[in-house]
Amino acid sequence: MKDTPLTELPSDTEPQEGPDDDLRARIDRLETEGKEVHRRTERRIILAELKVEAMRAGMIDLDCLTFVDLTKVHLGEDGDVAGGAELIGQLKHSKPWLFVPPSSSSVARVPLSRPVRQKLATEMTNEEYRIARANIIKRSAL
Repeated sequence: MKDTPLTELPSDTEPQEGPDDDLRARIDRLETEGKEVHRRTERRIILAELKVEAMRAGMIDLDCLTFVDLTKVHLGEDGDVAGGAELIGQLKHSKPWLFVPPSSSSVARVPLSRPVRQKLATEMTNEEYRIARANIIKRSAL
């Protein structure tokens, strides 16, 4: 017993994998999975932002975003897509048939936020009431 120190391993057994090696392998696997999930999430965000830019530019079918080279686009520090608007602009210039042609007609007016309410007789002045009553009589006589 005095001949063998306590720190030596018996010669007939090999050192086995300890719990530390198993944990390291698991940590490495989780880190690679986390990086893959992060990459896929960034890609989804970039596609969503490009869809918004394409809708603003008047793209007819958003499935046409498959023509876009996503390697030129990346997420900025603030979460916005850097170069997205420029990329859609280039696509619009190179493939104009994918977008709605510009209209030469005038822009439609924005509707009022709430319908116009007629003024009640109790809210009118005497002069306004007299004019409104005369208009009603005139319309009913026709």
